[in-house]
Amino acid sequence: MRIRYNESAVIANAALSQTESKFNVSSERLTTGYKVNHARENPSGIAIGKRMSAQIKGLGEARQNASNAISVVNTAEGAMTEIQSMVQRLNELAVSAATGVKTDEDRVALQAEVSQLKSEIERMANETEFNGKKLLNGDCDLKAYADQKGVYVKYYSDEVPVGKYSLQINSLPTDADGNLDLTDGCVSLLAADPTDDYAQDFPQGAKISYSGNKVTIKGSNEFEINFTLDKDTATTGQVNLDMTGMGAMRIQIGSNEGQVLPIRIMEVSLDSMSLTDIDVSTQEGASRAIELTKQANAYISTVRARIGAYENRLEHTESITDVTIEKMTGAFSRLLDTDMAEEMTEYSNQQVLNQAGISILTQANQRPSEMLQLLQ
Repeated sequence: MRIRYNESAVIANAALSQTESKFNVSSERLTTGYKVNHARENPSGIAIGKRMSAQIKGLGEARQNASNAISVVNTAEGAMTEIQSMVQRLNELAVSAATGVKTDEDRVALQAEVSQLKSEIERMANETEFNGKKLLNGDCDLKAYADQKGVYVKYYSDEVPVGKYSLQINSLPTDADGNLDLTDGCVSLLAADPTDDYAQDFPQGAKISYSGNKVTIKGSNEFEINFTLDKDTATTGQVNLDMTGMGAMRIQIGSNEGQVLPIRIMEVSLDSMSLTDIDVSTQEGASRAIELTKQANAYISTVRARIGAYENRLEHTESITDVTIEKMTGAFSRLLDTDMAEEMTEYSNQQVLNQAGISILTQANQRPSEMLQLLQ
């Protein structure tokens, strides 16, 4: 028996240190609710967990983005509902003014209401906004530009590839009132420049149609380009149209880069609906207004149908995002969250061992003093 080296105490102390370490780990897990609190405990697990946590939070923001986008399209659709009601009223006034029973004084009175409705349509087109962003003035639609004055691209479909399209303006005929009245042959399509990588060809067999100063080019696979010519500034000659493919409202609907939904809200104004010059103060003008209001009504219906499709898609986006968040949260919990029942069992076990270790170490430390009895 030796007193300078207490082997029993050293062994008991080493065992107690290990027990205390496990006891502290268990206590931390119960306190924080996580079974992995340090990278050393599970390096790969904590890396995966933190990446999943970031994605879950990102999906939460993406879901909020989708919800906000639904509010945007609802706001735009509500304004277009009122505009369409006013267009329908314009049609009623045009039909009323077109009959020979009405006098010129009657038509002047009808035109006064027409003017007020036109002003309100233009005001709504310019002032309908969401969070300071204007919705119906064309700011949220795809942009395109012409390299000649007096040529304005009003619309092109999603199926139009990005690039430069060339055409030739051959003539600019006008009607008796001096307004442009384009007919067959006024515009012709040109082939793309083979030396220009940005240049694009029109689809094979593309057709051109005219309506006053408007030109519509349609091809296969829903290819469509609409542009107008200004009677005062447009000239004959070659024109290049640059379809940028940019300008739509990009909604981030996912947690990763590139997971976006571009929302196009076409311009809904007097100009886009060809109602700028509508006039029912004469019987001839009223007759022409009937057709113009019908075309405008069809245009608004097309825009509203697109808006409705966006809303349906966004609602589905919200639903799938909710499901994804739910499943990923469950996976994250299984990976990093503490199983309280299991950990409490481990905690109790380590607590008993810790108490036992302290008792044994106390007894081991008392053994050298007991050897002094040999000296008596």
